[in-house]
Amino acid sequence: MRRRLAVATAVLGIAVFAPVGPALAASSSANVGFGTLFFDGGTVRTVVTPVAQPGSGTDPFFKVSNGAPGQFGIAGVAPGFPGYHGGHWAVSIVEFKNGVAPFLLTSAAAVQAAANAGEVTVTSTPAADFLCPVQP
Repeated sequence: MRRRLAVATAVLGIAVFAPVGPALAASSSANVGFGTLFFDGGTVRTVVTPVAQPGSGTDPFFKVSNGAPGQFGIAGVAPGFPGYHGGHWAVSIVEFKNGVAPFLLTSAAAVQAAANAGEVTVTSTPAADFLCPVQP
């Protein structure tokens, strides 16, 4: 996995992703900033320059609404990996169910496993889809 992340980081250059919230869904763009995302069990650094594109997402992006401390957004794919479509993020909100102690989710596979175990709900949220492509 470390090799996979090293390859992803090398191919990425600088990836661009965004925090997701009501302000982003309601606006055409947000402020530029820096951040971190989980991808495939590790982290990637990001430069944030998002543009809202409701209903147009193809690349899975998970926002955990009530996660554990240190929880970042989760990219389901990244540049250089199969299924990546240039950062057209299809947003799903992940929420831990009542009575389940939140824990870090660090990959799309971890989100799916938690959903299969009945620990979280995953709700597709097309109104929050956004474009945030890779920077050269």
